[in-house]
Amino acid sequence: MREVTLLDGGMGRELNRIGAPFRQPEWSALALIEAPHFVRAVHDHFIAAGAQVITTNSYAVVPFHVGEAVFAVEGRELATLAGQLARDAANDATHPVRVAGSLPPTCGSYRADLFDRQQADRILACLIGGLSPFVDFWLAETQSTTAEILAVRAALNAAGEQKPLWVSYTLADENPGAGISRIRSGETVEQAVTVAVEQAAAAVLFNCSQPEVMSAAVRAAQTTLAQLGVPLPIGVYANAFPPQSTDAEANDGLDELRPDLDPKGYARWAQQWLDEGVSIVGGCCGIGPDHIACVHRLIDQTHSDH
Repeated sequence: MREVTLLDGGMGRELNRIGAPFRQPEWSALALIEAPHFVRAVHDHFIAAGAQVITTNSYAVVPFHVGEAVFAVEGRELATLAGQLARDAANDATHPVRVAGSLPPTCGSYRADLFDRQQADRILACLIGGLSPFVDFWLAETQSTTAEILAVRAALNAAGEQKPLWVSYTLADENPGAGISRIRSGETVEQAVTVAVEQAAAAVLFNCSQPEVMSAAVRAAQTTLAQLGVPLPIGVYANAFPPQSTDAEANDGLDELRPDLDPKGYARWAQQWLDEGVSIVGGCCGIGPDHIACVHRLIDQTHSDH
């Protein structure tokens, strides 16, 4: 029976829920700047829920969120702090926990059109330099275009980084019933997975999109990987948002969460993905420790049934 890896969930919503400093445009970076003990608390909550991987709180440590002036002066220091907080939480856990170094979209979430390679190179070098001593592998997440993956791989190579790279794409989800599965740039999942393989990804995932669009992407990824003869693990961590328009900016406000994606509702989707062959599962925006605990119980039950 295949092993299943359980990820954590969304950092920003949980910080807001437990009373951490939280506002736009800093989003989850504000707690890192003003009250980092809240960040550690969120890591601890997800570990207690059963997460085997926690993700560094570096997603919003980019000029898009903290501003150019803060990033220029404090960017690497904030990345280092994000890495240290996650590493300490993992080290103190009572079960094995790995730390994923979050490498976010550098020029704005969901907006492939805003991607700028020169800016990306500078931002990624800063994040990698700060996070590197603390992470077990890299997670390029919520990537909207394959150009972002090329930049990430180049930045890791430039830094001499040998740790594994997991690549996670965000999917176009404004029309869940559409036929061809695409990432937000308009590129097909087949194209996106091929680029991930070419850039030596150790896993391919899909995140920060509605649950309804994940299965089609998983099937497309499985077909593409089979054609390429590369048996990479596939992962899913969806969000709890309603459909996002093509010109949306992730984290431009606290979107309403879908009432059907409570912990049990989300776990039903997780069961579907696991049945379809996914071996990495977790949650993104709006998916909290209670959701992860519910998925953890599901995974435990599945394993005990075999």
